[in-house]
Amino acid sequence: MLSSPSRLMALTAGASLVLLAGCGSSSGSGGDDSSSPGASSSSKVPVVASTNVYGDIAGKIGGGKVDITSIIHDPDQDPHSYEADTHTQLALSKAKVVIENGGGYDDFVDKMLKSGNSSTELINVVQLSGKTAPKGGELNEHVWYDFPTVAKLADRIAGALGKADPDDAATFTKNAEAFKAKLAPLEAKEAAIKKDHAGQGVAITEPVPLYMTQASGLVNKTPADFSEAIEEGDDVSPKTLQTTLGLFSGKQVKVLAYNAQTSGPQTKKVEDAAKAAGIPVVPVTETLPTGKDYLGWMNGNVDALASALDK
Repeated sequence: MLSSPSRLMALTAGASLVLLAGCGSSSGSGGDDSSSPGASSSSKVPVVASTNVYGDIAGKIGGGKVDITSIIHDPDQDPHSYEADTHTQLALSKAKVVIENGGGYDDFVDKMLKSGNSSTELINVVQLSGKTAPKGGELNEHVWYDFPTVAKLADRIAGALGKADPDDAATFTKNAEAFKAKLAPLEAKEAAIKKDHAGQGVAITEPVPLYMTQASGLVNKTPADFSEAIEEGDDVSPKTLQTTLGLFSGKQVKVLAYNAQTSGPQTKKVEDAAKAAGIPVVPVTETLPTGKDYLGWMNGNVDALASALDK
């Protein structure tokens, strides 16, 4: 999601009640951000992740040796509209390791760290991925849908935690290896989709799942003007909308991948057109659904894509 800096970097005290829920520490897994009295421990490495996706991954690698704060964690919240405040600043000031997505997605992290904890080790996942914007195009910063990047992240987190807690470095490395071993079947599933469906068309509302669909050999047929406008919260031109709707009536795509966290009148028209044409709709999200961890979530996404293509 190419974020609007004015939305992501706005600092308002009005968001404090939301962040009181969002900045609770949880030991081990970053998927559940509920907090309880006594859950935090000074012996654990404090880690702040910009979203619960990275919080969950850090929790899997850190195990019981880390306290995770996932700033954006509400599955019903559009990350575009997130507003940071002093509670975010406080969590970041205490962190030994901070994980941000980068690529313009969560710029509030960089802004707040400039005036905070100089000893924090910052992991920028987009930089770690090595991905850049294509010539004449926009960077797709949704790198958590790219499993090779997530494998790199696992190693990077293990290294950062080992630096903060040398006595447990071997445990962090072991946990990272175990996590990466569970990523391998996901890549195998993508390869199987590619074998059966390479070259087939897919439509999207936003670029959220594109690394997954590309690894699966699918071709994005959506006009760039459509997905970019939706991503930025802008209106789609009538001409672009009609071209997009024609993908379904013309049977040019096999599936629609729909960002369920940022729906609106124009994306609803696209969803309705897909259903009317008998094109399967696969919902995707940017943050972890309630009760899911990263691996289970991504397995569900890949399986849903494969099932839709096989219909």
